Amino acid sequence: MRTRAALAAAFVCASPLAACSDEPSPTTPAAPPISSISTESLDPAARRYLDAVANRDADALAAAFAPDAVVIDVSRQIRGRDAIRTWAAAEVIGGIYTLLGNTPRPGGTTMLVRFQPGGTGGFNANYSFDIADNLITRADLQYA
Repeated sequence: MRTRAALAAAFVCASPLAACSDEPSPTTPAAPPISSISTESLDPAARRYLDAVANRDADALAAAFAPDAVVIDVSRQIRGRDAIRTWAAAEVIGGIYTLLGNTPRPGGTTMLVRFQPGGTGGFNANYSFDIADNLITRADLQYA
């Protein structure tokens, strides 16, 4: 019988949010779990955001947003896809997310995440995404 941890590890490795292997590459550190909960109910736009960070792709992250979207990063406003791409490249890409909770709601989703900028340290945050036409129109990112 498989243990709960083994089943969770199998799920996480099968998830498109994480690249897994049995052995870490000598040049790339082993990726920690990106999700500690089921991602079945995660909105596709929110998934694209998390996948883009996991893949270190600022262009893909920006593409998850509507052209005139706004990101509220604690107290700063980042407006428009180009500004979001610049912000993501400087402050988000290279980090590691762990999805701790997901609450779908009409017109979006709210996630509890653990974010480790640069892959170390980290903090919990509440991410509230407003989503329309499969694109994030507003992202409100606040410390939990």
